[in-house]
Amino acid sequence: MELPEYALELLLAYDGRVHYFASGHTLRFEVRLIEKSARTPYGIAYSLTLHAPSGTRLLGFDNAHPVPNRGGRYVKTKLEADHWHRTADDQGRPYDFVSVEKLLEDFFQEAGRILSEQGVAFEIVSDQEE
Repeated sequence: MELPEYALELLLAYDGRVHYFASGHTLRFEVRLIEKSARTPYGIAYSLTLHAPSGTRLLGFDNAHPVPNRGGRYVKTKLEADHWHRTADDQGRPYDFVSVEKLLEDFFQEAGRILSEQGVAFEIVSDQEE
């Protein structure tokens, strides 16, 4: 499956952006084009992360490395490296990449869940490109 050009442009537009919350939490985005491979069949490397004011990563969606499936030794490991870290200590769990739009929706939804659990309003006070 090829990603539509508009979807690639949408995701690439996030590259280098940092969104700041009044609480000191940040959303950080790293996105770049790379060679297509079995690990990265869409030819894009991405890292979408939520950080605590201390800088600790609280949530991450990325495709930097493959992670084992949860479910036992008889579950086939995916070739694709898409995965997410649900907590600061989570080593990663497979993520089924469906589309750029779904990836962004899932990331923002999970970031909202974590911020809500911490009593932080999902209100970005500023953003910049690094």
